[in-house]
Amino acid sequence: MKFTLKTAENDARPVFITGNFNNWNPKDYNFQLEKSEDNTYNITIDNNLLPEIIDYKFTKGGWENVELDKYGSITPNRKTETSSHETVDFVEKWRLNWGPFKEEFFPIVEIISEEFYIPQLDRYRKIWALLPYDYYFSEKNYPVLYLQDAQNLFNEGSPYGNWEIDKKLSILSEYGRGEVIVIAVEHGSEDRIKEYIFDNDHVANGSEGKKYIRFITDTLKPYVDAHYRTKKDRDHTGIGGSSLGGLISIYSGFLYPEVYSKLLIFSPSLWVEPNNNFPMMNFRTPFKTKIYLYGGEKEGSKMVKRIKIFENYLRKWEQKNLFDFEFKTSINPDGSHSEFYWSQEFPRAIEWLFYNNTENPVEVKPHQEQETQK
Repeated sequence: MKFTLKTAENDARPVFITGNFNNWNPKDYNFQLEKSEDNTYNITIDNNLLPEIIDYKFTKGGWENVELDKYGSITPNRKTETSSHETVDFVEKWRLNWGPFKEEFFPIVEIISEEFYIPQLDRYRKIWALLPYDYYFSEKNYPVLYLQDAQNLFNEGSPYGNWEIDKKLSILSEYGRGEVIVIAVEHGSEDRIKEYIFDNDHVANGSEGKKYIRFITDTLKPYVDAHYRTKKDRDHTGIGGSSLGGLISIYSGFLYPEVYSKLLIFSPSLWVEPNNNFPMMNFRTPFKTKIYLYGGEKEGSKMVKRIKIFENYLRKWEQKNLFDFEFKTSINPDGSHSEFYWSQEFPRAIEWLFYNNTENPVEVKPHQEQETQK
């Protein structure tokens, strides 16, 4: 079967074909097209590798770089039959790092409080709510994700860049996968390390993680549930963060499994607990917990190694029937310890944690088509 692709946009990124013949792997070098001339690419695939009816798409190496139509909108999956022997396709545009982003799908960003009181620590903190773009036009109740380090999540001007979760939530909404409320909690600046360390005075003298977790769970969550249309149960509640924010989120999920069923853990600072000493794991819990683990191979020699060791501990705890885990580990060979890579991973984590789908958002039907079919 020969596939020929012509494209209106020409750049240096390689082109791949992906589909129901390779588990929708968007960067499978076995299915990279060869450039034959300007804007034209070809690949011939053995029919033995293809199903009778082929669903497929073209990417430039990832779902964040997938094909789009001339309006910058999602394209439905392409279809053909192996009996046709040859197909010629045309791509108008390509995503670049998930963009372009459509303003009509951007979340509604509200400041819950400039100075939300933390009784457990006798401090105040700025907190935001990012609501689905159609929140005030619907009557739906939504799952909630609590994220740490709000300064680095979506505000321009952060010294380290930001996750652009507002833009990434707009992408997810465009694909019909953005019905999640995100509660973003500012870190405590000079108190950040103490608040994100659970109980380790060797790292943070006077570690305050226990109190911080109680604040999120016992004070902030009840407030959010009382003031927004949330799905309050554990099956629809998640917590997450990166680096130390990821570490304290692990502790939150393990300490309060009856509250959190979903953990978004990016580049966690597992060096604080090199022996994976999570004492609350010694208590049997009947709850199933989904954990999305991400790390980059360029974050330092021990980041990926520690994530793999932690993953093995999860498996051991499962085998002892102490916990019921479902986890997905994503390792980026190019990833460094930075907001840019956490930003790229955010849509994948949301899609897996909240939509129970191992496929990426680009495989779902366009949001507009979903609406017309209801």
